[in-house]
Amino acid sequence: MQKTYRRAFRPGHEALRGVDLRVPVGSAFGLIGPNGAGKTTFIKSILGIVQPTAGTVRVLGGSPEDPRIRARIGYLPERLHLPGSWKPHAFLSTVARLKGLEPERAGIPRLLERVGLGDALERRIGGYSKGMRQRLGLAAALMGEPELLILDEPTDGIDPLGRVEVRRLLQEEVRRGTTLFLNSHLLAETERVCDRVAILARGQVLREGRLGELASNQSRWLARFEPGADAEALARAGFTAAGPEGRYLVEAADAAGLNAALDKARATGALLVELKRDAQDLETVLASAMEVAA
Repeated sequence: MQKTYRRAFRPGHEALRGVDLRVPVGSAFGLIGPNGAGKTTFIKSILGIVQPTAGTVRVLGGSPEDPRIRARIGYLPERLHLPGSWKPHAFLSTVARLKGLEPERAGIPRLLERVGLGDALERRIGGYSKGMRQRLGLAAALMGEPELLILDEPTDGIDPLGRVEVRRLLQEEVRRGTTLFLNSHLLAETERVCDRVAILARGQVLREGRLGELASNQSRWLARFEPGADAEALARAGFTAAGPEGRYLVEAADAAGLNAALDKARATGALLVELKRDAQDLETVLASAMEVAA
């Protein structure tokens, strides 16, 4: 998919340059990248708000411009504008009608409780904090149990404990079978929620795949041994010290090589207490992808 803007102040600006991305049904998919990468344009394209210059967008098996498809999507925009003079129930009732639902049967009180606004039902939206407004926007996105949730910075303005609640709610939705598409600058939140990630920069997808695959070195393992292990003997067995508490790195091309290295370590008298792939955080993965693409 391509999108070139022809505005007078930025003629010929390519916001998206050949983006080819498939989001598996039922996955929790995160889109990350620097400012100006094209993330918002991409989201607007899959919502039918922006028309691509070239290429085709398919959402839930159809066109994003089809009202029947849109009714199956829940969306929380980055910049949320809410009617300040309204109360939350009135706002969500309007959202329900727009989705073809009867407000009385839409479970609005339960939905407000679920997003943590059960004690603010009688307050006008204009008196809500930024975090409370985000929660209300999330409730609107969840209206009607959508098959696809598209969330742009969903925890913006929400305190740390609130983020835990939102994270738990999103994980519940994924377990229910909802496909989650998340755009967030909070990479730690993306790591905790998403199982797949795409890195977008300068309108192109640099890397895409399962989070564990992108964040880990497939041939390098981190092992932790009981205190008192013989460091010199472990070094001869192929293990490199990697910090305190008996942590060591070892290279192994496959399971057979890993087990052979562990057998050598155990032969020195070392007791293994932890073993995992050597993983990077998402911030490091993003920085590495940007360096390669530079």
